[in-house]
Amino acid sequence: MKGSSKAGLIRTLRRLEKARATVKRVVRPALIKKQATVEEIKGLLKKFKVIGIISLEGVPASQYKRMRRKLEEYGFIKVYKNNLFLRAAEEVGLAGLEELKQYLTGTNAFMFTNLNAFELALLLDKVEERRFAKPGDEATEDIYLPQGPTGIPPGPMLSVFGKLRVPTQVREGIIWINKEVRVAKAGDTISPELASLLRKLGLKVITVKLSLKAAWDEGLVIPAEKLRVDLGEVRDELATAVLIARELATEAALPVPDIVANVLMRAIMRAIAVSVEAGFVTKETAPMVLSHAIGRAQALALAIKERNPEIDLGVVAQPAQPSPAAAPSEEEGGEEEEKKEEVSEEEIAEGIASLFG
Repeated sequence: MKGSSKAGLIRTLRRLEKARATVKRVVRPALIKKQATVEEIKGLLKKFKVIGIISLEGVPASQYKRMRRKLEEYGFIKVYKNNLFLRAAEEVGLAGLEELKQYLTGTNAFMFTNLNAFELALLLDKVEERRFAKPGDEATEDIYLPQGPTGIPPGPMLSVFGKLRVPTQVREGIIWINKEVRVAKAGDTISPELASLLRKLGLKVITVKLSLKAAWDEGLVIPAEKLRVDLGEVRDELATAVLIARELATEAALPVPDIVANVLMRAIMRAIAVSVEAGFVTKETAPMVLSHAIGRAQALALAIKERNPEIDLGVVAQPAQPSPAAAPSEEEGGEEEEKKEEVSEEEIAEGIASLFG
């Protein structure tokens, strides 16, 4: 081999060696960082019982940071690459991982907590931030411009107010809005003009929330739609269930502290009813027994008087005034007369005897 060729080969080998060393210095720290992240996730998976997978689509970084600070007291929340989370989950043998994989798409934040999955869903639904509207955004609620000064000098912006049908006037060198006006309804698309105006007015009208995709709860994967609970409906169902349970427990006379008073009260009322029906006189039942007896006596006396008008028992019949709608037909009247005629004199005598012992 010629000297020049050999020297060139040596130079090439040295360049390759230098390049290899550079690659090692660049790649190795990245691998170390990834492995450290995997170990961090593994520690969190072992520490917490519930994991929430949260989509960050459409969530600005500034709003996410503020919401993350609000959630830190309930657990640990951080953005991880899906493949690193998956690797950590595989290494710890996370139960239900196959079902969880379908939610590991897009940019996600992972919330590690010891709240149950339903509590986590309710918590995320309450945490929200506001941001300025951008052209093409969908209004999350009705948007109103308040009455009063805008701080905007008259000029080209007057035409924007006019296009949006906002009544204005120029006072003290600035544009004033004459009255509160709605400029968009919930679901409307925000136009470039409206987005620009809202920003100039300093109005953040778009609500930003963290969207829960699914929750992993000790091996059970629950989609977000199954975690949304109507608290009012649940409260009503629980109240109804409690009433039914108390009624059943009272009927069964269960010796439970919460219903002992109801059980005793029902027993007393039933005992009084039986005593009154049997004519058993006590200090508590005497007025009711007498009233019951008087009522029966009057009914019997009226029946006797109707059968034998010449007998005067000192009871004056008070015929009821039936309403036209309640008036019995001739057939019904005939049937009633037949029933009355079926009462024998012996039965009447027995009734009188029962009144006087």
